[in-house]
Amino acid sequence: MADHPVRADAPGDSAGGRHRVVIVGGGFAGLYAARKLGRDPAVEVTLIDRRNYHLFQPLLYQVATGALSPGDIAQPLRAILRRNKNTRVVLGEAVGLDPVDRRVALSDGGTVDYDTLLVATGARHAYFGHDEWATLAPGLKTIEDATEIRRRILIAYEAAEREADPLRRAEWMTFVVVGGGPTGVELAGALGEISRDTLRRDFRSIRPADARVLLVEALDRVLPTYPESLSQSAGRQLERLGVTVRTGTKVTDIDESGIAVVVQTDGTERTERIPTRTVLWAAGVQASSFGRRVAEALGVETKVDRAGRVPVDADLTVPGHPEVMILGDLAIAKRQGGKPVPGVAPAAIQEGTYAADSILRRVRGQTPEPFRYRDKGDVAVIGRLSGVADIRWLGRFGRRSGFLAWGMWLGVHIVYLIGFANRLVVIIRWAWSFLTHGRGTRLITGEPHLPPIKQPEHLD
Repeated sequence: MADHPVRADAPGDSAGGRHRVVIVGGGFAGLYAARKLGRDPAVEVTLIDRRNYHLFQPLLYQVATGALSPGDIAQPLRAILRRNKNTRVVLGEAVGLDPVDRRVALSDGGTVDYDTLLVATGARHAYFGHDEWATLAPGLKTIEDATEIRRRILIAYEAAEREADPLRRAEWMTFVVVGGGPTGVELAGALGEISRDTLRRDFRSIRPADARVLLVEALDRVLPTYPESLSQSAGRQLERLGVTVRTGTKVTDIDESGIAVVVQTDGTERTERIPTRTVLWAAGVQASSFGRRVAEALGVETKVDRAGRVPVDADLTVPGHPEVMILGDLAIAKRQGGKPVPGVAPAAIQEGTYAADSILRRVRGQTPEPFRYRDKGDVAVIGRLSGVADIRWLGRFGRRSGFLAWGMWLGVHIVYLIGFANRLVVIIRWAWSFLTHGRGTRLITGEPHLPPIKQPEHLD
C-alpha cells in the first residue's frame, strides 16, 4: 500500500465544528494573533513556524554586539502558548498553498487545512539585485545572523592584534555599516561604543579606539523616517561615539577587502573605494519566499511591489480572498490618509491583534471594522545614554534626543519583550553593562574561529 503524507489538521475539527485558523509565522503579528485567538473556544488554531521560538528582532543588534545572548531575546513558541488548549504549534516550513481546498503544504509533505489563513512570514535581506553580497555583508534578521556578525566583529579585532602589515591591520580596524535606518544607526552606535569603551583595555598591540566605524547611507540623512531635527541629532550623537556618517553615498560593489561607493556632492558624483574587512548590511528588506508563493496561488503576483509585499484591503484580506489575511512586513496595508503602514514591530502587533478580532467577529456573524493603525512613534538608541525618540501622541514632549530618548527606548523594549524571565534577565544584563561598561557575551562561535592572518606579528 502506498504511503500518504500525514495531515496536520487541528485536533477535533471535524467533531467540534470549530473554525480552523492557520497562522504561518511566529513573529509579532502571528504570535499576537495566536495569543488572542487562543482564548476563544470557537476556533482551532494552528501556528506554523520553521523556528521553535519567537524572536524579539529589535534587540538582535545587541546580540550581534555582545550585549545580550540569544536566549535573552527569544522564547519557545510552545512555552508562550502552552495555556491555549485550542492551539497547536507545528515546527515546519510552509512551501505551498491550495486556495481551492484551503490547504497549506509543508516541506516535509504534510498539509494543514484552514478556514481562515493568516500569513505573517516577515521579510529577509534585500541586496538590490546583488545577492552575491550576502556572504560578504551579512544582514541582521535571525539569531544566526547576529552570532555571525558578532564573530566577524570580534575576529576583526583579534586579526588586527596579530597582523604586522599596517595596511592590512587598518583594513581589519575599519567597520562599515550599510544603511542609515534604525538598525544601521543602532548597530553603528554599538560598534562605536565597543571600540571606545568596551575593548579599550583588552588588547596590547592595537588601540581599539583607533578603529574606524563608517555608516554609509544613500539618502541625504540618516533615519529618514524621523523628523529632520532628530536625524541631525542622531548624526551628532554618532559622531561623538567616533562613527563617521557618510550620507549621499551608494554602495556599488563589495569584495573581501573593501567596498566601492559612489558619492554625490553638490550635484556631482565621484567613485571611491573604502578598504575594510568587515561590512554589515542594514539597507533593505525583501518579502519572504512563501509570501511570493501565496501571491502566485491567489493570482495577485502582478500586484506585489518590488520588495515582494502583497497589497491588502482595509480588513487586511487579499482582494478576492476574504479567507486569507496578510500581516506584518509581508503586507502593503494603508493607514488613514493613504500612507503605508510601516514595517515595524508595533504595527505588526496591531495587525495581529486586529486579525484575531476580525476572525472572531466573522465567526459570530458580525462584520469586522477596517484596520486602523495607531502610530505610537519611533525610538532608536544610539549609545550609552544616547538616542532619539519621536513619540507623536505625546506631542512636543515626545520629540526627544539624548538621555530622555534613551530612557524611552529602554521602557518601550522592556514592555514589548515577551516573557517575565526574559524581561528580568535583560534588565539585569543592561544594569550590569551600564555599571561596568562591559558586554558579557563576547564569544567567538561558528567557523572559522581563528582570524586569517597574512603577515603575523612575531611575539618576543
